[in-house]
Amino acid sequence: MPVVPDSFTGQLETWRARMEAALAARLPRADQTPERLNAAMRYSVLGGGKRVRPILLLATARALGLAEEQVEAAACALELVHVYSLVHDDLPAMDDDDLRRGRPTCHKAYDEATALLVGDALQSLAFELLARDAALPADPAIRVRLVELLARAIGSFGMAGGQAIDLEAEGRKLSIAQVEEMHSLKTGALIRASVMMGVACAPALEPRLTQALAGFAAPIGLAFQIQDDLLDVLSDTATLGKAAGADRERGKPTYPAVLGVGASQEQVRRLHAQAMESLAPFEGRADALRGVTDWLLARRN
Repeated sequence: MPVVPDSFTGQLETWRARMEAALAARLPRADQTPERLNAAMRYSVLGGGKRVRPILLLATARALGLAEEQVEAAACALELVHVYSLVHDDLPAMDDDDLRRGRPTCHKAYDEATALLVGDALQSLAFELLARDAALPADPAIRVRLVELLARAIGSFGMAGGQAIDLEAEGRKLSIAQVEEMHSLKTGALIRASVMMGVACAPALEPRLTQALAGFAAPIGLAFQIQDDLLDVLSDTATLGKAAGADRERGKPTYPAVLGVGASQEQVRRLHAQAMESLAPFEGRADALRGVTDWLLARRN
């Protein structure tokens, strides 16, 4: 597995701190009406997390020569949508989890009805940011493209569709092709959108470079989910911040369950190499993306 150098770890912490401040500033205040819903939104979003999707967008922006201010609101939109999906996934009707990011899940800290509304409100806020945030590129065509990319990534042809397949697959045997399709929708679609939303903010980008970033995003999305599957098998609850072994207990057809741990780890290595090769046309401009790739696949939670 790749190793993340200390110098890049500092960059990750800088980006995380930026995103914490950006998200806190854009969420409704806890003392605004309706106080309970707004407090639960802040509890869910500001309760830790790796900020993978925003960081991918920030690193893509650097490769494209864009200022971080130009994509910050889009990065917030990505994280708000991701958190909404976690809040809903944790509900008893879905995965029925009690722990998320080392704390009680939203429906445990508040209640199920509030958790449903938190997810709804976070999704709505994400699209409001893409429509209204003044720092994003002003071109209406770019705004529409950002909305399109995010909406496509989370609907029935993306995250929601992947979750539906995941729920239907519990206790069943799937082929590795079926597992990859599920992963490409449930997790990979939003990972790909994190990169391609950066591309959308640089409309003059050469087609070959757009293709290079698309070729980078696809293997990273799959590798990220396989690594998640591996951590569920190899890690522990304290390290993960959520229940370890949950996939196995629910009979989910994960990559390790279908192929085994060793073959899954080898697939992560192959996908890592494929993603790195895709970045070659950017030369040194994509060093931050390379660092993020190493970090995503070296993580332990």
